[in-house]
Amino acid sequence: MDIQYDHIPRVLLQPEARLTAVSLDLATRGSKIGYLPGAGDDVAECLAEMGFSVTTLSGADLTPERLQGFDAVVLGVRVFNTRTDIAGSIRGLFAYAEAGGTVIVQYSRPGRDLKTQQLAPYSLSLSNDRVTEEDVPMTLLVPDHPVLNTPNRLVPADFDGWVQERGVYFASQWDERFTPVLESGDTGAPPLRGGLLVARHGRGWFVYTGLAFFRQLPDGVPGAYRLFANLLALGKE
Repeated sequence: MDIQYDHIPRVLLQPEARLTAVSLDLATRGSKIGYLPGAGDDVAECLAEMGFSVTTLSGADLTPERLQGFDAVVLGVRVFNTRTDIAGSIRGLFAYAEAGGTVIVQYSRPGRDLKTQQLAPYSLSLSNDRVTEEDVPMTLLVPDHPVLNTPNRLVPADFDGWVQERGVYFASQWDERFTPVLESGDTGAPPLRGGLLVARHGRGWFVYTGLAFFRQLPDGVPGAYRLFANLLALGKE
């Protein structure tokens, strides 16, 4: 930064340059990801750094024909709060999953600004529940579930080093076809199971997650990368 004023000597500020590099054991499956942006996050860029080819989608792209060929479709944070082009095309997204695709929905907020009440192919209700302590224990509820094993075998240590929070806007109620995979809770508060829900839908998979991937991935948290890679690999065991 070059600072020049008539009443002081010229000052040239050169802040220290820093680069954070992360080395991790990461396996992936699939290659083509569709990403429907919501309120704005850097998850799509992080997926590209994982080696995926990422295509930005619009609501008009949410048809089985246009989504054919994608290994997974990911919805950005607050997509159901911010996009006006999703309510009329959400059934196309469900049909893509039913035909064998994988859909991963990141958190949206409950409330009157939801553009549709149909957030999933099965009943799903959101809440303001969150886990604000980023270092509280994470319980693996279904240790043999593909999300925790394929292609990366996850262990409790994968939830070390998370930043700012575990997650926000967890689901509060869900259809029995959803499987809660993880459990955590703030100190002194009841444990929550609505942060990562996974369901088979036809030949494919549908995922709702309130976990704060939008913070963890840009911050280079290894366990978050390994978990998200497993979500993208659903159906590719």
